[in-house]
Amino acid sequence: MPDVEAATTRYLMYGLLPGWFVPGVADWVMHRRTRIEDTSGTRESAIHALMMTEVGIPIALTLLYEVNPLLLTVQLGATAAHEATALWDVRTALRGDREVKPLEQHIHSFLETLPFAALGSLMCLHPEQVRALLRGGRGRRRAWRLVPRRRPLPRGYLAGIGLGIGVFVVLPYAEELTRCLRAAKHRDRKDRKDRKDRQSDEGKSP
Repeated sequence: MPDVEAATTRYLMYGLLPGWFVPGVADWVMHRRTRIEDTSGTRESAIHALMMTEVGIPIALTLLYEVNPLLLTVQLGATAAHEATALWDVRTALRGDREVKPLEQHIHSFLETLPFAALGSLMCLHPEQVRALLRGGRGRRRAWRLVPRRRPLPRGYLAGIGLGIGVFVVLPYAEELTRCLRAAKHRDRKDRKDRKDRQSDEGKSP
């Protein structure tokens, strides 16, 4: 049994979590190809930032704190919120006339299922905490407090994951949001100029 637990832990640490970066970057590429800044724009890009926050908070907490009923509750709530936001994301894209191609939809399927895969594996690693959650945390003094890990993860691993998040998540999507804001500002200036030109033309007419 310890071998299974060790293998599952390695899968989460070195497989699933770093592997999350691949569909994330691929989705950003699809947004760029379909010129999100000229279609659904800032609204959809802001939704992407919200989805990353919904995933990022429980990941950060899991890396730093013990799994207990409180942490499981945060993870369950964040997973549900992420799923609802993913639906909102697609609706926003389509209403903004951005073409969501089959390849992008397939990438979305990975991004939507990965939180469930991570949470399911974590719950299998900590069945006693799942049972405690189902009992409302009764009998566990620290069930509803964040408790630092008794055996912290290696600093090198945490630094590597932090760097990966910065390079493969924060930077691409910050670039996307900046691009959308810049395009919206340009359209706003153009609209004001067009209105001003029309008013000027109307003033010159006899």
